[in-house]
Amino acid sequence: MKHTLIWSLIIVSNNLLFSQNDDNIKDADHTSYELELIYDQVKIPWSIEFIDENTIIFSEKEGKIFILNDYKTREVTGAPEVYMRGQGGLLDLELHPEFNKNKWLYMSYAAGSKGEGGGHTAIGRGQLIGNKLQNFEVLYKGEGNTTKGQHFGSRLQFDKNGYLFFSIGDRGNRDQNPQDLNRDGGKIYRIHDDGRIPKNNPFVNKKGAKTAIFSYGHRNPQGIIKTKSGNVVAVEHGPQGGDELNHIFHGKHYGWPLTTFGVDYGDWVWPLNKDNGFHDGFQQPIMSWTPAIGPS
Repeated sequence: MKHTLIWSLIIVSNNLLFSQNDDNIKDADHTSYELELIYDQVKIPWSIEFIDENTIIFSEKEGKIFILNDYKTREVTGAPEVYMRGQGGLLDLELHPEFNKNKWLYMSYAAGSKGEGGGHTAIGRGQLIGNKLQNFEVLYKGEGNTTKGQHFGSRLQFDKNGYLFFSIGDRGNRDQNPQDLNRDGGKIYRIHDDGRIPKNNPFVNKKGAKTAIFSYGHRNPQGIIKTKSGNVVAVEHGPQGGDELNHIFHGKHYGWPLTTFGVDYGDWVWPLNKDNGFHDGFQQPIMSWTPAIGPS
C-alpha cells in the first residue's frame, strides 16, 4: 500500500508542505526522494505533528492551528492569544503520549502584551475535540516579561516516563537569565503532563529557584527529541558559531554565556574561551558547529 504521508520526513520549504513518497526510499548512501505538494498556503509554519498516518496538525506563528487531511485544511478554534514580536508567536505543538484516549494537545507560545511589559514563553494544553480546542489551561508561564523579541525557545517533548520537557531561551538577557536559577530563561524545564512539578526535579529544595528547571546555562534551544533509548537530547543556537547538540541531564550546567564555541556579535571572545569552548564545570556538547548551521 502506498501512503500519501509517512512519518519519516516532512519538509517545510518556501511556505509549502511536501510529503515523501515511501516507494522511492533507497539506502542511506544512495537516498533519493520524490516530493509531492500537499498544501501551498502555509504562513510561517513552526510545528508539524501527525495525528495519524494521513492527518497532520500544524501551527503558524501568527497564532493559528490547522488540521490537514486529503489536501484540505480545517482551522482549529480555541487557540490562545499569542504575543507576536520578533521570534515570538505560536510555537511548538506536541501530542500527549496517550492522545488517542485523552485528546490533549500541548503548545508553547509567546504570551503577554505591551501593556504587560512585553511577553514571555508559556506552555499550555487543550483537548482537541474535532477542530475545537477545549478546556484550555496554562501549565507554565515564564516570569519577567520583556519587549525583547528574541530567544523564546521553545520546543516540547515527552520522555519515556511521561514527563514533559520544554525549553525557554535566554530572552535576550544572556548575562542574567541562563545562570540564575531564580529567573526564567536560558533553561530546559520538566513538568508532569498536568503542570505539576516532579518531586525529583533537581532544584525543588533550593530556596527561590524555579522548581520546574531541569538544566540551565542554555542560549536558545529550538529542538528537543527523545532518542530510541529514551534519553532527551536538544540542539541550541550559538552566537556566531557554537551551535550545540546536547544530552540533557538532571541539574547540569551547559555554560552559556560563560563559555561557548561561538564568537559574540562584534567578534568579542568570551574570557573562558581560551580552551576553544571547553571549560571545567560545564556539561560539554555532543557536537558543536562553527560556522553555525542553525539547527532545529
